[in-house]
Amino acid sequence: MKTTIELPDTTFRQAKALAASRGMTLRQFFTDALEDKLRRCTGDAAGREHEAPWMAGFGALADLSHEHRRVGEAIAEEFETLAPEDVA
Repeated sequence: MKTTIELPDTTFRQAKALAASRGMTLRQFFTDALEDKLRRCTGDAAGREHEAPWMAGFGALADLSHEHRRVGEAIAEEFETLAPEDVA
């Protein structure tokens, strides 16, 4: 389905840049973000009353796996460029 939404310019630019850095189209980025928000909202309402307090933050950083991988690859790439005499 096609729709039109109004976003602040800064929000749009941030979303576009983040989508590009992850190799995603803006359409897929917005779809994933909206689906994630819907899962969180419906999941919170249904399961929160039976959930232990410490579980409230469980999985909160799951969306950082892409960033963790990107940083790891950048570090590995930098170490590959070191000359042997620089390591000693």
